[in-house]
Formats: sequence, C-alpha cells, structure tokens
Amino acid sequence: MSELVAIIGGTGLTALEGLEITHKEMMYTPYGEASSPITHGVYSGKPVIFLPRHGSRHTIPPHKINYRANIWSLQELGVKNIIAVAAVGGINMDMKPRDLVIPHQLVDYTWGRKHTFFEDSNVQHIDFTDPYTPELREKLLEAAKGLDFPVHDKGVYAAMQGPRLETTAEIDRLEKDGCDLVGMTGMPEAALAREAEINYACCSLVVNEAAGRGPEQITMEDIERNLEGGIERVRELLSKVLSLI
Repeated sequence: MSELVAIIGGTGLTALEGLEITHKEMMYTPYGEASSPITHGVYSGKPVIFLPRHGSRHTIPPHKINYRANIWSLQELGVKNIIAVAAVGGINMDMKPRDLVIPHQLVDYTWGRKHTFFEDSNVQHIDFTDPYTPELREKLLEAAKGLDFPVHDKGVYAAMQGPRLETTAEIDRLEKDGCDLVGMTGMPEAALAREAEINYACCSLVVNEAAGRGPEQITMEDIERNLEGGIERVRELLSKVLSLI
C-alpha cells in the first residue's frame, strides 16, 4: 500500500489542477489554524492531501505562515511524505527561469519565526545533516527522467525572511555562501517536517533571476509570466512522482 502524500503548494500553486477533490476540512491545532482548509482528493490515481501554504487566495506572506500548524495538521492526518513546491530566484546562472530544481541542501537566514515543536521542557535536537529526505529526493529525480525540460538534480536553497526581494549585495553574499537558489518559505517548514518524522523534499520552480543576475530589475509581471509558463512542468513532475511513492 502506498504511503499518504501531501503536496504543499507555494506561489503559483494555490490550487492543484487535476485533483479530484473528495472533501475539505479545517484543522485546529495546538498552534492555531492551518493556512487553509486541507483538501483531500485523488491525483493521478493516488490519494493526495493538498495544502497551499500562503492560503487559498495567496494572502499570507512568508513570515506570517503558521508553519507549525501546517505540519502538525499533516502529521495528524497520517501523512508520511511531503513534496513542497516553491517559487525561487536563481542565483546560479545555470538555473534559468522556468527550470525546476530539486535542492539537496539549504541555509537558513530567517529570523523570528516559530521554528520548532520543542520549545518548552521537551527539548530535542534533530539531525538535520540532510534537510531533504534523500529517498524522497531520489523519487523526484527518478520521475524527472525523460521529461523534456530542465530539472536540476541538486542545489543549495537560501531561505530568506521576505516578503521583499533581496538586494544585489545580499545575493552576492548568498552566492559566496554557496547558495544556488533563494526563496522565503523553505524554513522552518523542512525542519518541522523532520521533527514530525515526515519525509520531506522540495520541487523548486525558478521564476526570476536573483537581484543583480539579470539585465534588468525584477518585476512581478516577469515572475507571474514565468510562474504561468513553469507551473505545468511542476504538475507533470508531480503526476509522475506519485506513481513511485
């Protein structure tokens, strides 16, 4: 029997086209409400749970997302695997807009977020050597074989506070730190999934060249155009990977 999979949608994926919805439910947790009602359904013949992290209308900024409520809800529902979809900027010039990247590492630059379930007397120190579950990453990479668009097999994700985009100097610093991608939602989501003992991997969609890496300033029009052009690639990869889990 296959393990239950949750897809966390990011910018551009507030609804999962092709999902045959069976029902929705609002989860109330010790940490408050999840970002939106949890959607249960069938996608590519597999039972799936879908949760848009920014809310169903993309109204929650990255630093205001209730990451703990989201992950607690998925754990409570019996989810064993999370595939997180994220829109990112490309620092590594080989990672072009509309390319997909399956990151293997991350660096956390966020601050002030509720980032652990263990903040009282029950202190635990999780092993976070590999922030993305290697076995689940391999499933995504296997699913990417034969696709007719670029899917990069590794990358270092820089998690920034947001919601503003970065300065050129900040991107220069991130590049010196070894980062390939920059986003705003990768943490504490990944660490909370590890605390909850849920397998977690990320499918990143590059929607812009990071600050100072392109010939012009970044505009929302360009980001939205690349989201529209790239999200179908995300759906194609998701459809294939579900048959492998």
